[in-house]
Amino acid sequence: MSERIPEHVAVYLRLRALLGDPAVRSRDAKRRRRAASDESSVPYGKGREPHGVGDVLGDLTSSLGWDSPLAQAELVARWAEIVGPETAAHARPEAVQEATLVVRCDSTAWAQQLRSMRAMVVTRIGADYPSAGIEAVRFIGPDTPSWKHGPRAIPGRGPRDTYG
Repeated sequence: MSERIPEHVAVYLRLRALLGDPAVRSRDAKRRRRAASDESSVPYGKGREPHGVGDVLGDLTSSLGWDSPLAQAELVARWAEIVGPETAAHARPEAVQEATLVVRCDSTAWAQQLRSMRAMVVTRIGADYPSAGIEAVRFIGPDTPSWKHGPRAIPGRGPRDTYG
């Protein structure tokens, strides 16, 4: 006479056959399988090759999307190498706005001189720092006092407009 398997055991065995052994699907099953195999103990086995710090950091910065901000910061730090030390003494990068580098100059004469050299500066930035995303350079003169706050203004009389 054949021994009859209880129904709950038969269901368990059927599910185990369909879904696999729960011991293989557990959280630490992969770790246990690796520990049992001889390949994981090899110092330079497959997938365990050493990488340089520069390669690892390069992969990290590109995966996090930091390439452009880091290239822009490097561009600002090395501004004197791009335009020369004399020019860098009279013009300094101030901001990057929508792929445009804004450079503040000591005088309007320096701003005008650098405007005539704009193509050379943009070409040099594009060649040396392509991942910075700089497409244009804007040279502006020294600050003058202004009542305007922010990049946009509404035309009018300004602060005198409140008297009447």
